[in-house]
Amino acid sequence: MVPALGRFKMKETLWCLVVICQLFIGETSIWWNLGLQSFDAWKNSQLYILGAQPTCNQLPGLSHGQKRMCSLYYDHMPAVSHGAKLGIQECQYQFKGRRWNCSVVDKEDSVFGVGVINIGSKEAGFTHAISSAGVVFAVGRACRQGSISACGCSKKKRPGELSRDWLWGGCGDNIEYGYHFAEGFVDLREKEKNHPRHSRSLARTLMNLHNNEAGRKAVLQDETVKCKCHGVSGACSMKTCWQSLPNFRHVGNNLLDKYDGSTKVKFNHMGTRLVREERRLRKPTRSDLIFHEESPDYCYPDISVGSLGTSHRKCDKHSRGTGGCEILCCGRGYSSYTEDYTERCQCAFVWCCRVQCKTCKKRRTVHVCKDYSAAYRARKYRYKYKK
Repeated sequence: MVPALGRFKMKETLWCLVVICQLFIGETSIWWNLGLQSFDAWKNSQLYILGAQPTCNQLPGLSHGQKRMCSLYYDHMPAVSHGAKLGIQECQYQFKGRRWNCSVVDKEDSVFGVGVINIGSKEAGFTHAISSAGVVFAVGRACRQGSISACGCSKKKRPGELSRDWLWGGCGDNIEYGYHFAEGFVDLREKEKNHPRHSRSLARTLMNLHNNEAGRKAVLQDETVKCKCHGVSGACSMKTCWQSLPNFRHVGNNLLDKYDGSTKVKFNHMGTRLVREERRLRKPTRSDLIFHEESPDYCYPDISVGSLGTSHRKCDKHSRGTGGCEILCCGRGYSSYTEDYTERCQCAFVWCCRVQCKTCKKRRTVHVCKDYSAAYRARKYRYKYKK
């Protein structure tokens, strides 16, 4: 018979193992993986008649609830996949000159590496926001294109500031439907589990939900109106206008600004809600990004924190910003070499109707960050020379 104290310790140990498994095993795969999948088969409706449709249970990264939602809204999944891919590509563009450059980690279920999943950092906040924004964008556009049976053109009311002489019509992007579907699908993963108060897993769940919403808001608040002219000989005597999604690059730019101004948060005294850590700072809105754990420096390879290091990364030796050699190379220094490349040049318009260019060979100097071993050898040589 196990003593009472022993039973308590055993129960406590088992609980700790459950929490650790939830944090580090259950979260290593996420729906972002859909951005790396090919969904051409989903577009063939005959497959469903024949009973040969792809099964949602085989898709990596989906939670149990998301798999059920996938089965109910199977024609939405190509758009979700495209949205995830948009998020990955935009993340890589926005961070191409930074230490962490949003690289997709090979042989990792979590797309960006388990470190981004497990650490509640600013980078994790951005990836959740841009991925959620990508789903809003892709689903809203798919509705307009008629790719989804449950939705169609936008039904948003005519903006009050639109000129009376212009018609409100056409087929606009259904941003509202994209927003609500993304909210249901993306947030479902976070809402499926109950977490203890003051726990790290609860903090991460609340952080993810907040940043998911910030990404959706970034699309919703940046929507535009596009118009088309009608009239004889392009006189534009009348216009037809409709709701349109913003340029996704603009969404990415706005979210990068939010990333740079992210607010660090902590639990309130009840351990149920996140509040800003510094009371003197502005309270984050639903459109701002938040984080609750500091980022690693990403200078050296460490898969456990999602870092591939900055060795051999190209840098700008004239810049003092994040893409400059001093910051990007983490003080290790850089190497330079020349490379030849070709580009189009001396372009001229040829009647009618094309542009003809020549191909020119050019040479440029490239600067790349030294790796750790090279920097160490250089310091050792300088020390020996001084002695």
